[in-house]
Amino acid sequence: MTRRNLALVCGSLLVLPLALTARGAEKKEGGKAPSAPTNLIFEKLKTLEGTWVAEGEDGKPTDQVVKTVKVTAGGSAIHEVIFPGQPMEMVSVYTVEGPDVVMTHYCVLGNQPRLKADPKSPANQIRFEFDGGANLDPKKDKHMHSAALTILDDSHVEMSGSAWDGGAPCKEQCCVTKLVRKK
Repeated sequence: MTRRNLALVCGSLLVLPLALTARGAEKKEGGKAPSAPTNLIFEKLKTLEGTWVAEGEDGKPTDQVVKTVKVTAGGSAIHEVIFPGQPMEMVSVYTVEGPDVVMTHYCVLGNQPRLKADPKSPANQIRFEFDGGANLDPKKDKHMHSAALTILDDSHVEMSGSAWDGGAPCKEQCCVTKLVRKK
């Protein structure tokens, strides 16, 4: 047996028990994956799954895709791609941690600010505030520091945010972006 074939067999032997264990867990629960933690803010975010385009000046949807939202990992994570396929493409991942909903934003600036949802946000809005992060010093580095998502109805949302640089709000603030769900 060649080394390559031996490696494939050994690798398969390691993966097979893990796959069988996962499959056994599915059978015990009637073929369903374990349910994700329930959190009202997180459940509200899940309703945004789909493709969102920019709203034109006339209030009608344009062809410009601004973000895509996908519920993944058995319902325990939400994967958002902002400006998909463009040079400014960024990713945000939302998860539940204990009673909190957290967002890790993988920014085009090369840092990963972590923001926590404010449980006291208005009913139609989710506000996120800075809660640390990776590859940044908030006292010096430019980073996303807050964000808000306003849900106007099932097909219309507004995104806004603010960046900080040098430990203070940036002079050039992020603007409000109006989005329409792509049908």
